[in-house]
Amino acid sequence: MDNSLKYLVQIFWSDEDQGFIATAPDLPGCSAFGDTQQEAAKEMEQAMESWLAACKKMGRPYPEAQTKPQQIAA
Repeated sequence: MDNSLKYLVQIFWSDEDQGFIATAPDLPGCSAFGDTQQEAAKEMEQAMESWLAACKKMGRPYPEAQTKPQQIAA
């Protein structure tokens, strides 16, 4: 199983960067950029795989997924 699939990814528009930013709150420093949401998501998948590979290489355990998706009714 791909370990990156268990982590929440947030994608949002950045006026400053004029593109979409993807982050994984449970993976500090792991982020990606894309001109579209789909591109940011694809880049984030690769960034997460690299982040987790570095964790494994350093002998560190993968962080537990703590962040859960939430919906807010307006």
